[in-house]
Amino acid sequence: MDIGSIHHMQLPREVFVGEGVLGQINTICKRFGFKSVFILTGSHIFDIITKDVITSLREDGFQVTHCIVRDSDINTVDQAINTIENLKPDVVLGIGGGKVIDVAKLAASEKTTPFMSIPTALSHDGISSSRASIKGLTGPMSIETQAPIVIIGDVRVIFRSPYRLTASGCGDIISKYIAVNDWKLAHKNRGEYYGDYAANLALMSAKLIMKYANVIGERKEEGLKIVLEALLSCGVAISIAGSSRPCSGSEHLFSHALDLIAPKPALHGEQCGVGSIMMAYLWKANWKSLKDKLQTIGVPTTAKELHVDEDCIIDALVLARDIRPDRYTILNVKNLDKSAAKKLASLTEVI
Repeated sequence: MDIGSIHHMQLPREVFVGEGVLGQINTICKRFGFKSVFILTGSHIFDIITKDVITSLREDGFQVTHCIVRDSDINTVDQAINTIENLKPDVVLGIGGGKVIDVAKLAASEKTTPFMSIPTALSHDGISSSRASIKGLTGPMSIETQAPIVIIGDVRVIFRSPYRLTASGCGDIISKYIAVNDWKLAHKNRGEYYGDYAANLALMSAKLIMKYANVIGERKEEGLKIVLEALLSCGVAISIAGSSRPCSGSEHLFSHALDLIAPKPALHGEQCGVGSIMMAYLWKANWKSLKDKLQTIGVPTTAKELHVDEDCIIDALVLARDIRPDRYTILNVKNLDKSAAKKLASLTEVI
């Protein structure tokens, strides 16, 4: 058998979604036979959520250690890996936003320790995928890790997070329209692997967010559940594809470039939303409809709303193609210079 022909998928084993489901964390850990727990969490989340989780676990006989994650960089990951090596916990819990979950996911993966993803906000699709975005690495913006063994999505907890984070998650989801088109283009022009099932799973998530834009924008619980389920589906699409391709294309390259250029970048999903508007124009798609849905949800659609200078938008468009040379997208076809980038941003009313 040719090992190179094997397509490897990592999927979450179990998903628990519902109001108050985090209260079942003890039962879930016991179900898997876990007795010692290492928790990575954010400082703000520790005070309002994680502290109670730790108390509950300890009162139930679990050995619990925790660490506060302040940034998603390689130094933080290394510190977490050292702790896992010393304590040898049965499971690692990531309780918090995207940064916390990415650090916990990668550290657990490096030591082949089971990992539970417990998002407290819906800012991006990393809550269920087998990829992690970590600062300070060379090469691609995200790397392969292990998929979480369990995902716990407590609607009550997530509903308490700032709505801006949920809106950002929606920007990330809607951007899948662009990512899938870019993936198809790479398949056509470069012979890159393309998975129709993973692509359609990502597209379905984007379509649902567009369909329920009004409900989400009204900040109803029904809309929150739709966003949560859509993010879970996007993460599964990444796991099935074996890469971030169904969920990350030229719009993500723009966002990564903006992270490098802007003195104070906006949220990842917000930048992807703005990037999607401009990339949709390049694809000759209905960018105005996409922009309208983003506005309905409350996602920024202009440089001003991102609180980023117009020159940063233009420079990021020019730089984006070179952020990941291995990632072939519509930007490889259009090859924007500064003049073309400024025209694109102006035509789509981003600047």
